[in-house]
Amino acid sequence: MAGRECYHCKQWVQEREEHDCWTTTETALTQDLSGDLHDAWERLRETAVSFGDQRIYASHKSVMFSRSSCYFFVRPKRKFLEVCVFLGRTLKAPEVRRVDRASKSKVVHVIQIRHRDEVEAPITDWLREAYELSDVLTSNADKGRANSTPKARPKQNKAKVAPKSIAAKKSGRR
Repeated sequence: MAGRECYHCKQWVQEREEHDCWTTTETALTQDLSGDLHDAWERLRETAVSFGDQRIYASHKSVMFSRSSCYFFVRPKRKFLEVCVFLGRTLKAPEVRRVDRASKSKVVHVIQIRHRDEVEAPITDWLREAYELSDVLTSNADKGRANSTPKARPKQNKAKVAPKSIAAKKSGRR
């Protein structure tokens, strides 16, 4: 039968069949998790919901948790949950696998969770800190952009441009 393989999800799509692999759901991302990982996911989600008003949505291969901007997200993997937390400082802890600068004001911390019991302090404390800090960091970044003025570029003096080489002058005479 005529069809094609989707570039993004590698699924076979029949001709004239509707396909939108970018639209995903939280359930679709977490349905294949093992028992321990599913329990850990539920506890992680319950913890985040207890912080207060926020938006939780699926985006490609992640579940995002955001207020005005994303403060953490979870990538469900086969053997662990990859939790990426945005903070205004760098953590040095054995739970943190990797740290990267996300922006001038945010540092992303990558944490792997394999069991429900791992979703406790200090990880829950970091999540709460990220939740509380997300609006502050976003508003600070907006203020910085609003108050900043573009830097003046130095004007180039055309008289100071180096003269053409002799070979370039000769080639131009032809």
